[in-house]
Amino acid sequence: MMSQSSQIEIYLEIGKKRTFASAIDWPGWCRSGRDEALALQALYDYAPRYASVIQLAGLAFQAPAEPSAFVVVERIPGDATTDFGTPGKFPSSDTTPVDQIELQRFQELLKACWSAFDAAVRHAQGKQLQKGPRGGGRDLERLVEHVLGAEAGYLSALGAKLKANPGESPDEYLERSRQVVLDSLAMAARGEMPAQGPRGGVRWSPRYFVRRMAWHALDHAWELEDRIL
Repeated sequence: MMSQSSQIEIYLEIGKKRTFASAIDWPGWCRSGRDEALALQALYDYAPRYASVIQLAGLAFQAPAEPSAFVVVERIPGDATTDFGTPGKFPSSDTTPVDQIELQRFQELLKACWSAFDAAVRHAQGKQLQKGPRGGGRDLERLVEHVLGAEAGYLSALGAKLKANPGESPDEYLERSRQVVLDSLAMAARGEMPAQGPRGGVRWSPRYFVRRMAWHALDHAWELEDRIL
């Protein structure tokens, strides 16, 4: 459940070259830096951008007035994935159950993140994108394909699958895939997904599933906004 305090609980994923700072109660609000201090500063700097997204979900979010509002409640060792630039560890609180109220909140939050990504894609259409490390030089079409492909992979990590429909248009696929995400999240929250895969691998928890998907959509939405020349 969300904390009612004015303080914002943060967990850190600490690699050898990169550290991620993530807000426990606000999936998608996650930034990185070379060390703990820079990661927390980046998280603070992105608070207004995150607030503009959260407004789309109709959720009450107030950006912190200063970084001292952050309270680090957990530090988790990272790995090669962390240093590569992807947050791959979850806080201990992500293993707690998700009730109906939280499920609805998570679903609305994901919709808001998707809306932000879609808006960034529309804004980038027909425009030149800056090349370089940010985005690895992907053009717009490849970046969209990357995000959609990752979301299908996240579904598998939750225990769901997205089957192809022959003759389906890209817009139809997008609408259907996102509905599958919302439906699968609801099933996982109700305990209707197996905790382990067929080969014994541990599935993602509903909380981490939302956290990872929201981060990925917003990270690339903000990337597009920053790469437009």
